Amino acid sequence: MPLLMPVILGSIRSDRQGLKAARFIIRYLENRGHEAPLVDPVELKLPLLDRMYKEYPKGEAPETLERLAELFRRADAFVVVSGEYNHSIPPGLSNTLDHFLEEYFWRPSAIVCYSGGRFGGVRAAMQLRAMLCELGMPSIPSLLPVPEIGKTLDPEGNPQQPWLDKSAGRFFDELVWYAEALRRQRTEGTPY
Repeated sequence: MPLLMPVILGSIRSDRQGLKAARFIIRYLENRGHEAPLVDPVELKLPLLDRMYKEYPKGEAPETLERLAELFRRADAFVVVSGEYNHSIPPGLSNTLDHFLEEYFWRPSAIVCYSGGRFGGVRAAMQLRAMLCELGMPSIPSLLPVPEIGKTLDPEGNPQQPWLDKSAGRFFDELVWYAEALRRQRTEGTPY
């Protein structure tokens, strides 16, 4: 049965490289029969967090937040694409994620991290893992780091290195396992 796994992109920079990784992931998941809509902070144009979605009176949240909340409530899992800014999480990603909370509960997340260098963004991923768990969408044990993203993916997100497809296959097999297990469990109820 197909899964709904929004791909949350973290960067808002004009020359952002993460869009290549997001395109790769979306295509990869769709080729496996899953739905993977892009959640792009550039398109969302969310203000710096002043009020979370849940803090608006019912029906009074901005349309963008209503649409996103509806998508997140239907999601089976989340894929978060993060670069590494000063060894940490990009501010655009943190701002996007912080607008919601309960909408994430009881759903796994998977971290795709990237950088222009050889570390592939893993230092940011370690901090992101703690944040995602706190938000109620713990990350799966594996990461999909994309080092030297300028050489690893072309502008359309096509892999330029043979190892990426193999790594992505194992990574998404793991995410699908967690997503299906937690979807099944959510149908039986959650602790609250």
